[in-house]
Amino acid sequence: MIPAPPKPNGPPVAVEARCVRLLAKADNPASLAPVVEQRTLSRALNELLIEVKAAAVNPSDVKAATGLMAYAVFPRTPGRDYAGVVIDGPADWIGREVFGSSGDLGIRRDGTHATHLQVETEAVVDKPRNISWEEAAGIGVPFVTAIEGFRRAGMPKQGDTVLVMGVNGKVGQAAVQIASWHGADVIGVVRKSEPYEGHANGKVEVIDASASDVAARVRELTEGKGADIVFNTVGDPYFQAAHKSLALRGRQILIAAVDRIVQFNILEFYRGQHTYVGIDTLALSSIATGAVLRELGPGFASGHLKPFPILPSAIYPLEQAKAAYVAVAGSSRDRVILRPA
Repeated sequence: MIPAPPKPNGPPVAVEARCVRLLAKADNPASLAPVVEQRTLSRALNELLIEVKAAAVNPSDVKAATGLMAYAVFPRTPGRDYAGVVIDGPADWIGREVFGSSGDLGIRRDGTHATHLQVETEAVVDKPRNISWEEAAGIGVPFVTAIEGFRRAGMPKQGDTVLVMGVNGKVGQAAVQIASWHGADVIGVVRKSEPYEGHANGKVEVIDASASDVAARVRELTEGKGADIVFNTVGDPYFQAAHKSLALRGRQILIAAVDRIVQFNILEFYRGQHTYVGIDTLALSSIATGAVLRELGPGFASGHLKPFPILPSAIYPLEQAKAAYVAVAGSSRDRVILRPA
């Protein structure tokens, strides 16, 4: 049978979207005043128009709303992560279930906390069929941050030891999944006594930082060698412990800071032949982020990577966006999701 020729692409379709809008920066999360407005959206020729089924709320969304990112624009629709269905674009895209994330969506331009989203075609990734809309929307920023850190520092391999500071945070859990998927031995650090909470492809040894000398315990667990990679999701509070835990030619990945200035022993740094890698996913465009997410596809398809569980209590309608933002600002461990419909 001769296949039917592809349908020609029609002119862009306009939709009336309901969008969360931040009209001006707030002094703090409690004073945020998001509103839901009706806006007409249509795609550009290089874009897709997506009906958003779920969108995650990230700490960066709240930080940008409270003036901690000077380049954030106002007014705007926030939101970096999403999952949904393509409703307008090239014929072969119509109806496809997709997800994505971005460093600029919701910060420098309108984002995902809306019923509809327009985004570059190259930025969009097919949603794994075995996960829900909410789970797909929750993948974005944490997994992109984790794998981008490893891409820059060198992907873990069989026999490597990866130390994850802040192992029960979402980036920490994503780092554990990726490291153990690639065959590395994983050690996690927590600030109080608790087990590792996430998925892993092998045993995760956990160190309670409140009861142990982290670096000494790492040396003990690695027969004196230390960690080949330290993924420091917390920043300066763990900087020295991370530094002292590094193996010869070890790499420390940094993604966050509480205080900006740390003591830095240059002699130990160069004698240890160490590498420090800074990761800022806000610097990644939507298209660059899409390329990173595609690397994760085989892991989710095989089951080596699993999305974060989404609790019903952590799902909010657009009209309760402020409550969702406040929950994230309050250091909720839940992956918080907005469901537009």
